[in-house]
Amino acid sequence: MTTIRLHNTKIRAKQDFTPIDADNIRMYVCGPTVYDRAHLGNARPVVVFDTLYRLLRHVYGAGHVTYVRNFTDVDDKINARAAASGRNIADITDETIAWFLQDMGALGALDPDQMPRATGYIPQMVAMIDDLIAKGHAYAAEGHVLFAVESYADYGALSGRSIDDMIAGARVEVAPYKRNPMDFVLWKPSGDDQPGWDSPWGWGRPGWHIECSAMSHELLGAHFDIHGGGNDLMFPHHENELAQSMCAHPGAGFANVWLHNEMLQVEGKKMSKSLGNFFTVRDLLDQGVAGEVIRFVFLSTHYRKPMDWTDKKANEAAVTLRKWRGMTQGVAPTDVVAGVLASLADDLNGPGALAGLHALAGAGDVGGLLASARLMGLLQEDMGGWADAGYDFSRYEKLLGAAREAAMLSKDFGEVDRLKAAFLAAGVEVRMSKAGVELLAGPGFDAANLEGLV
Repeated sequence: MTTIRLHNTKIRAKQDFTPIDADNIRMYVCGPTVYDRAHLGNARPVVVFDTLYRLLRHVYGAGHVTYVRNFTDVDDKINARAAASGRNIADITDETIAWFLQDMGALGALDPDQMPRATGYIPQMVAMIDDLIAKGHAYAAEGHVLFAVESYADYGALSGRSIDDMIAGARVEVAPYKRNPMDFVLWKPSGDDQPGWDSPWGWGRPGWHIECSAMSHELLGAHFDIHGGGNDLMFPHHENELAQSMCAHPGAGFANVWLHNEMLQVEGKKMSKSLGNFFTVRDLLDQGVAGEVIRFVFLSTHYRKPMDWTDKKANEAAVTLRKWRGMTQGVAPTDVVAGVLASLADDLNGPGALAGLHALAGAGDVGGLLASARLMGLLQEDMGGWADAGYDFSRYEKLLGAAREAAMLSKDFGEVDRLKAAFLAAGVEVRMSKAGVELLAGPGFDAANLEGLV
């Protein structure tokens, strides 16, 4: 059997993955807070852990892997969106969840086995909070319940932060009812205009961190294999989640392996609305960038390294995928090739696996290329419409070819440059060589922009 090696945040090293039970592998990944469209950075962990899910299913069998990813549908951001829009909270969360699943599906992500909503597990959260109070790890104060950080000796071990760093990183709320500035909220009171539930501490709602502890315990048990998410969640969310779960179920172990993906940049800069480089997955899809192209670009950078989204990478990915789809059309997949599987099993080495696909294409092993690509969520049958919708560039290739021939004689390349600029603006990749001129549709190709050139 293939040995999978994963970088475990908990020990800060790569180690062999040894399942608790090879017939019942369990993975929990923190999902989105549902109040708006998923931006491109939100999609990176989805692709990362979807790839891991596919790998686990391939190695251990689809029926032996359970993947849980939650939806946080009770949160102050959701409340603020409802207040600002005048819409019902349930309508907002239902709509946003549908958007999220549609957009992630466009990237080739499989639906997890379980997708719990936080609001469906309030009784379990209340029970866990009550138990933490009984065990001396939490306390009630002024309608709130707080976790007593000092009651857990290993607090900070997951993120490796000092108390001073943690206080700064958590942007802790200074409140007179806290015994320690680091104590975090498990339950808080709700006003008349906020969602709430009855509890031993009054009408209120859960804090963020308790949600995942309660849902993972209910669906996967007190001890499971893998917990994942973006590294922005490592502290405070995962640190707090680990602390309360270990205290609620002492000796159980919670998650054996913690995986965290790095963040995303756009053209070398952090994505932000102030820089004008903030966009959602839906924005890209609506611009004609295929979901498969987005997935390819994500996989081209190792998940533990910052990923830089660029138009150049998207264009190159589109060209490669079109080529591979053309090669594999009408071909049946054979077996996943050992080299590609080995790369994925080595801490999800996406770049290495893609290099293996390029090698297979170069060697003409189209059956192995197709099987191996599909293990990575690429070249799936239901994702190829963007590439199948071909475009006849022959007249434009003749136009540019003639302009180039004339320029070679006159030494005036102004018309060639003008045509190339127009093609690029229309999302067309221009390839010029001694053999001639070749035009290829890129991910943002819009044929309407070519009108008037001929």
